[in-house]
Amino acid sequence: MAYVAGDKILDDEYNKFVNNSSTPFGINSIMGTGTGNVGLGQTALATVGAGDTVSAAQWNSLFTAMDNIANHTNDSLSSTTARTAGNTIAVVSALAADLLSLENEVKGGSTSATALAAGSEDLSLVASAVYDTSHICEASFTFAGGDEARFFFNAGGKLRINFTNTKTNDTGKDASVDALLAALGNLDIGATVSTRSGSGETLTTNGLALGYFDLTTSYQTVILLTEDSGDYSGDIQVKVEMKSGGAHGDGRGNTGNVITVKCSLLQNETTRTDYTSGNLSSIAIEEEAVGPTDFSFRTIDMNTSEGLAQVYNTISVASVSNAIVNGD
Repeated sequence: MAYVAGDKILDDEYNKFVNNSSTPFGINSIMGTGTGNVGLGQTALATVGAGDTVSAAQWNSLFTAMDNIANHTNDSLSSTTARTAGNTIAVVSALAADLLSLENEVKGGSTSATALAAGSEDLSLVASAVYDTSHICEASFTFAGGDEARFFFNAGGKLRINFTNTKTNDTGKDASVDALLAALGNLDIGATVSTRSGSGETLTTNGLALGYFDLTTSYQTVILLTEDSGDYSGDIQVKVEMKSGGAHGDGRGNTGNVITVKCSLLQNETTRTDYTSGNLSSIAIEEEAVGPTDFSFRTIDMNTSEGLAQVYNTISVASVSNAIVNGD
């Protein structure tokens, strides 16, 4: 039926607000188990029985759930003011519009959420020595299941990768590496997009439109950044790739509970000059080498300050590989 202001909202219509499993999704699909890029793992609301009157308490439970998600995603709603018995409720179209708005926020990975915090470092993979060709490592992030991975990313959780250079010799090439790593900044992998906090240098491969829900079992390049100035312009690159171990068996549209990130610092210059300790210009013995570089891995997690519970278990971060290559 077509509702207008003043009509009664029937029990089956209320139940759609609670349980609808297609767009516009009901609140349980958005905040409960859901499927794919909807679902936050929160406790589901009950429906009402056929012919029953929808109580003010039931409406307020729906509104509270909607407000909790809105607070987390920084969405603005118009239909969720608390009610007492006898009060009117916003027309169906207003409620449906607010639910659709929340659905879209969660589908996008809650990118406007601010109740998030970077955790302490989970893993550091450091080059074993200075090197003149490459430092390449892989780290895995393992969730308890596919649902837990979905809930994490849908709520705005991210995987953060950060690179630093400890500079044993502090060479001219080290300075170029430092500039490149500053241009990358923090690389954050989210639900549907990835971001870097730095800017500048040449974005040779831009895969920042990729996120968790784009994962396949083969590596995809999230970013390949190339130095664009100085003595080593075009020769030094930093690269991040990601893949999944395949969809987890609990189904529901996850793209895997094990995410592997591959990080590379590449020196493409084919020659290296070493200098003796007696040189008159005080040039470092390994002037053409860099590092050791340090690839750091952690997660950005939601907190519970806005009414949502953190429902995914501890995320395990482990080393898969870590090696340097020298050309001479």
